[in-house]
Amino acid sequence: MASSPARTDVLLANPASLGLMAFGTTTVLLNLANANLYPLGSPIITMGLFYGGLAQILAGVLEFRKGNTFGMMAFLSYGLFWESFAFIVLFAGMGLATFTPASIAAYLFIWGLFTLLMFFGTLKLSGALMFVFGSLFILFFLLAAGNAWSNSNVLQFAGYEGVVCGLSAMYTSIATLLNEMYGRIVLPVFPRT
Repeated sequence: MASSPARTDVLLANPASLGLMAFGTTTVLLNLANANLYPLGSPIITMGLFYGGLAQILAGVLEFRKGNTFGMMAFLSYGLFWESFAFIVLFAGMGLATFTPASIAAYLFIWGLFTLLMFFGTLKLSGALMFVFGSLFILFFLLAAGNAWSNSNVLQFAGYEGVVCGLSAMYTSIATLLNEMYGRIVLPVFPRT
C-alpha cells in the first residue's frame, strides 16, 4: 500500500495570541504580589501552572507545528519557566526543597540573560514584541538584584515594572487577535521592516 503525501495546506490558528495572553495575565497577577498589593498565594501558583505554564507550552507546540522557531522557543521556554517557578514555591511550601535569596537571584538572572538573547530576535518582528521582551529583561534583572541584595524596595519597584510588562503582552495578544480577525490594523503592533 502506497503512503499518501503529508498535507501541507492545513490552516492553523495563530497560537501567539494564546501564548501572549497566558504570559501577560500571569505576569500581571504575580507582579501585583511583587508590588505588595497582596501575598503570593494559591491563585498565582495555580495560574502559573495552568495558564502561564500549560497554555504557553501548548502555544509553543503549535508554533513548532507552524514552523515558527522563535515562537516555539519563547512559548515553550516561558511556559516551562512558569511550571518551574510554581514547583519551586510548592516544593518549598511542602518542605521538600529550600531556596536562598542568592539561588533565586541566580535563577532570575539566568532567565534575564535568556530574555536578553531572545530580545535580539524581536528586532526583526515588531515594536510591540520588542517592548514585551525588553521590559521582561528589565523585570528579571530587577528581581534578581532585589533578591541578591534582599532589597524590598527594588522588589516592589520590579512588581510595578512587571505589571507594565504583563499589560504590554496582553495588549500585543489582543492586537494580534483583532488585527487578524478584522483583516486590518485595529491596534498597532508596530511591525519592523
